[in-house]
Amino acid sequence: MKYKLLITLLFLIAVLPAEAQCAMCRAVLESEESGQAAKGINNGIMYLMIFPYLLIGGIGFAIYRSRQKAKAKN
Repeated sequence: MKYKLLITLLFLIAVLPAEAQCAMCRAVLESEESGQAAKGINNGIMYLMIFPYLLIGGIGFAIYRSRQKAKAKN
């Protein structure tokens, strides 16, 4: 159990920064000198990408919990 927890924490801590842009956004933002707008666009995209994973994780956790309760009753 400790080994699984350690691996999970390692994967959560050791993340690489990701850049996500569509082709048109990239073309427009590459022409900008400072790059601040590009950073803002990337942060917004990453923020929006989190929610589907949170929803799927929440549903998976609810299913896991309901199955554990069903096992405990039997």
